Amino acid sequence: MTLFFGSGARGLLDYYLLDAASLLPVLALDVQSDHSVLDLCAAPGGKTLALLMGDCRFLAANDPSVSRCNRLRRVLHSYIPGEFRTEGRVRLTSRDGRDWPEDAMYDRVLVDAPCTTDRHSLLEEENNIFHRTRTRERHNLPLLQSRLLLSGLRAAAPGGYVVYSTCTLSALQNECVVEQVLGLAASEYGIRAEVCDLRCFREIFRKTFHFHLDARLGELVLPHLTANHGPPCTCASCEG
Repeated sequence: MTLFFGSGARGLLDYYLLDAASLLPVLALDVQSDHSVLDLCAAPGGKTLALLMGDCRFLAANDPSVSRCNRLRRVLHSYIPGEFRTEGRVRLTSRDGRDWPEDAMYDRVLVDAPCTTDRHSLLEEENNIFHRTRTRERHNLPLLQSRLLLSGLRAAAPGGYVVYSTCTLSALQNECVVEQVLGLAASEYGIRAEVCDLRCFREIFRKTFHFHLDARLGELVLPHLTANHGPPCTCASCEG
């Protein structure tokens, strides 16, 4: 999938390549021009650029890793005009998303959570999360994901949307995280959120993606030999 940004004038790059499935969480957010948006786990930046193409009023892009945040900064400088950044419409931070300090501030929140990233884990040996030295980190992922999603729900304004997405087929990192966090948000913070029905995506993109038809929550794109999009993207849109 290619995002086009124009003619490459003013020294900016004019296209960005990313997996087509990566656009589904952005589409699920349904960002409008008057919205403030929080991208809680933004690096390396493909979804952030897609969000900016929606011409939102304000975007806060965050990633806890300093090195990944620096990469995100380079991406933004390569594609986004300087006046757009200096006018205060984009804010880049490197904070722990589990402790996001702004409550009920954003119309739309994207939580593209760290996960086992199935495709990369199958194809890459270097820094593979299934290596025995990373067992504890892998086992702690659902807890990390839950805390990030809970933080995202707290950051959303009443009536806002939160989209939780991953690049894994694991139900433990997908449906189970969403179900647990919805309960915690209600019991601990009084946040009442409902999972939105995203089945319309199946009809709109039936010729592009292969959807898992029995996903309990949200939508799950399955890798397929004739349309090998992926990593598989699960997105659950919560309206609160």
